[in-house]
Amino acid sequence: MTIQMQPPDQELWSASETGDPAAFGRLFDRYARTVYNHAFRLTGSWATAEDVTQSTFMVAWRRRGEARLVDGSALPWLLVVATNTVRTEWRSARRWRALLRRMPPERDVGEDPADEVAGRLDDERRMKQILAAVRRLPRAEREAVALCLWSGVSYREAATVLGISEVAVRSRVSRARARLTGLLCDDDKEAER
Repeated sequence: MTIQMQPPDQELWSASETGDPAAFGRLFDRYARTVYNHAFRLTGSWATAEDVTQSTFMVAWRRRGEARLVDGSALPWLLVVATNTVRTEWRSARRWRALLRRMPPERDVGEDPADEVAGRLDDERRMKQILAAVRRLPRAEREAVALCLWSGVSYREAATVLGISEVAVRSRVSRARARLTGLLCDDDKEAER
């Protein structure tokens, strides 16, 4: 039995910089699911998360010479690209909603009873509640939550990508946890009334 060793990110990224699509494809295969989950946690929408994931890797391909790998890992940089892509999506969505408000409303065709659709709607509804609470946090704490809590980036890696100390990242995560606990409890109490 032979064990196939996976090439490190640095090796794949270096090959990608020279235009090797196969190396970039392996990075995509390695991190697409994580970027997708990160995007869902930021947007609360599976469909938008798919779009953000695609956009993230398109940007990564175009800017592959500018990537900042952290300890040889491309993941923290990809997550920051995804976060920036979400911000761009939000700006576009605001403009789109403004346009839609000027149009007559569509007729409601009803919910699809399929279990998967219902599950997705429940996921999105709960994620929107969480996002509403997270959006009430200061930006620095939101970034720390998105990187460390939602996407599993280590405090050290987040510190490197954000350009701050590891202690500052830990502090932001701790404050965010405390605030989110309070905000979500308040929201749940409000919903019970």
